[in-house]
Amino acid sequence: MTSPKTKTTQTMKPATAAKKLGVLLSATPAEFQEGVVSRDELNELQSKPPTWLADLRRNGPHPKQVVAAKLGVSISGLVRGGIAEPLTTAEIEALKVENPGWLERERSIQAELRKEALKAKQD
Repeated sequence: MTSPKTKTTQTMKPATAAKKLGVLLSATPAEFQEGVVSRDELNELQSKPPTWLADLRRNGPHPKQVVAAKLGVSISGLVRGGIAEPLTTAEIEALKVENPGWLERERSIQAELRKEALKAKQD
């Protein structure tokens, strides 16, 4: 006979949890950075974000994947545009208003890639 297995709690490193939450790890509170996050805790953070998480998501600084998505470009496009550091929401909005040449170019590349992907999906 086998004994019933006890359910083990899945945990993840803070960096993994921050990525899943769409926030920059270095901007999170120290207790988040220093601990481990269980699957249940992650679900709780996603469903009922504490004030610090809501503020980070709203104002940043944002990780590169979020910056790229908010600008409508790829992460590679950010690099080509010279954006290597995390940006705040205000900085992202200022870039959108300024609409530098690189941003316009990268957005058109992304639009073309989306169009090609849609065409390939329809074929």
